[in-house]
Amino acid sequence: MARFDPDPREVTGPTDQQLHGDQRLARLADRQHGVVARRQLGAIGLSPTMLRDRLERGRLVKLHRGVYAVGHRRLGPRGREVAALFAAGSGAVLSHRNAATLHDLRPGGHRDVDVTVAHQRRAQPGIRLHRAELPDEDVTRIERLPVTTLARTLVDIAATLPRDHVVKAMQEAERARRLDTRAVERVLQRTAHRNDGGHALMRDLLADLRAHETQLTRSKLENRFTALARDFALPRPRTNVHVHGREVDAWWPAAGIAVELDGWRDHGTRRAFQRDREKGNWLALRGVVLLRFTHDDLVRRPAHVAEQLRPALARAAAA
Repeated sequence: MARFDPDPREVTGPTDQQLHGDQRLARLADRQHGVVARRQLGAIGLSPTMLRDRLERGRLVKLHRGVYAVGHRRLGPRGREVAALFAAGSGAVLSHRNAATLHDLRPGGHRDVDVTVAHQRRAQPGIRLHRAELPDEDVTRIERLPVTTLARTLVDIAATLPRDHVVKAMQEAERARRLDTRAVERVLQRTAHRNDGGHALMRDLLADLRAHETQLTRSKLENRFTALARDFALPRPRTNVHVHGREVDAWWPAAGIAVELDGWRDHGTRRAFQRDREKGNWLALRGVVLLRFTHDDLVRRPAHVAEQLRPALARAAAA
């Protein structure tokens, strides 16, 4: 992934060579949010003497060492970010709060521009430098600017912002359907050497998110099972009740029949497998018939589920 180091010959384009120096300067600035770097000026025909002249006349305004605004210093957010990238040098990447803003995660409330660089650089006013070796998979482009990926940004701000800001950022990403928890996990693995509280916070938030997703999935299964009982004229079960100290998804007390609904997210691990066996044995020893149905059973074979339940419930009703 190419980092921020624009070649002015590419930025201005071949037709701009027909323009005089100030016109080319204006064209270059327009394409870089009002900002130019000293190293670009020679390529568009401005000599050191011409640079000094434009600085004296206010045509160029110094922002950082070797970085200038064209015409005035009233820059928008992108202009400040371009200036910070130029000042930080080749390979600089927008990160942390600024990356979160570019990803529409809305952390807000920052004046300095957050930039990550691979090597130690001299501190400059208005720029908050972070030092890290960013692999290509942690860098993307937004509005042509290099920026840390959404997953890397979440991990970074978890180490630098209050918990509630990080939670809101994750909620924004989830609401926009852009939160890839696997990508976040991969970033956590790549940055496991970091000694900060951000990793612990992010793992806690991921665990909370999975628990929430699990509850949603479970609710959908329960709703589908309740609808199945209604559609096939089965007695309505009680749901989410404790039987002999163990929670079951559906329960017919008169028949002594309980049902567990198994989604892969809840029951697809070794630990869950062991827990399910223990629950089944506990209830069986107390005379409860425990039946288990999967998501596929409810979606693809609802009639088969009803055929298994109906005779057992009928026998209990006749007894």
